[in-house]
Amino acid sequence: RLWSWKKLRELYGLDPSLAVFRCFRQLWGTDAAGRPLLAILCACARDPLLRMSAVVILQAPVGSVVGPGDFADVIREAAPDRFSPTNLKAIGNRTCSSWTQSGHLTGGRVRRRTHPAISPETVAYALVLGRLTGARGPLLFSTFWAALLDSPRDALYDLAAKASQLGRIDLRRMGSVVDVGFSKLLTPEEQEALRESD
Repeated sequence: RLWSWKKLRELYGLDPSLAVFRCFRQLWGTDAAGRPLLAILCACARDPLLRMSAVVILQAPVGSVVGPGDFADVIREAAPDRFSPTNLKAIGNRTCSSWTQSGHLTGGRVRRRTHPAISPETVAYALVLGRLTGARGPLLFSTFWAALLDSPRDALYDLAAKASQLGRIDLRRMGSVVDVGFSKLLTPEEQEALRESD
């Protein structure tokens, strides 16, 4: 168990000094319903294979059948000759399970694409991940992280406004001008570093 914990800590950055994990833990404590989606967002931020597999989810229409083979095929194309057929099969099974747990897929033997349950906290987390990867303003609502929320832009804006009311983020919107602040989630040093990198 100690070995597994060390490996998980190393892979997923389970360290409060890291913004990705600290923000995740902060929002996790206030959003029981959104935990599956918070978890997949955090995992995608740290796990390149899971992140590669997201293309299957993002391209599959709601109601379509998605299986482990679809994920294995995408990983094979993205990383040719890196994994054996046995490993690809295992990766396909695990990524399919992960996307089912997140709410992007539903079903047992036959899994179909569905919409995950989103919340103000999941939107806040997707936005802060977007900020950490360099986006800002209205572009925060067009990142990979926002796409994983699988919701219309207007719904994301509405939930971001709710997150602001709850004190998770600072949202100011006037027409096409959008400003999102993260003083409740990021340290002053992290915010300054992001401003310097803009």
